[in-house]
Amino acid sequence: LRSATLSEQVGADVRFKAELFQRTGAFKPRGAVNKLATLSDEEKGRGVISISAGNHAQALAYASGVEGIDALVVMWQTASPMKIAAARGYGATIDTEAPGIPTAFERLEELIESTGRTLVHPYDDPLVMAGQGTVGVEMLEDAPEADVVLVPVGGGGLVSGIATAVKG
Repeated sequence: LRSATLSEQVGADVRFKAELFQRTGAFKPRGAVNKLATLSDEEKGRGVISISAGNHAQALAYASGVEGIDALVVMWQTASPMKIAAARGYGATIDTEAPGIPTAFERLEELIESTGRTLVHPYDDPLVMAGQGTVGVEMLEDAPEADVVLVPVGGGGLVSGIATAVKG
């Protein structure tokens, strides 16, 4: 999407990649779908697991539902009730035993060990990053003349994927 106002203010053609229009409202399904596509039948049969404050939880729930894979997502007790409900709505089982983020990662490790599920990390996974990098591929298709690409950074999966795609 072009922004005439920002373009005028900075003296350059400014465009936005509107990932809020993706299924689940974020770029996250790109990575989850890509990762799930690489799993063996045995891994799919064991189910998948992840940790998320919300967007990756929804993405994994959605992608797992499409693939017919059982998904378990660790969220913490203070996570947004709307995000928890949305992930459940897409079909994931949500574990909210952990009171906060540090204990949620401990809970994730316990559940991986006890269930044997396959981890789909929200950002620290090359296949998730590659899926998210498709944003960069599309940006180059739409604006091959772009001189600068700005990417917000959270966990780093999106920026890693986009940087790899744009530099490649």
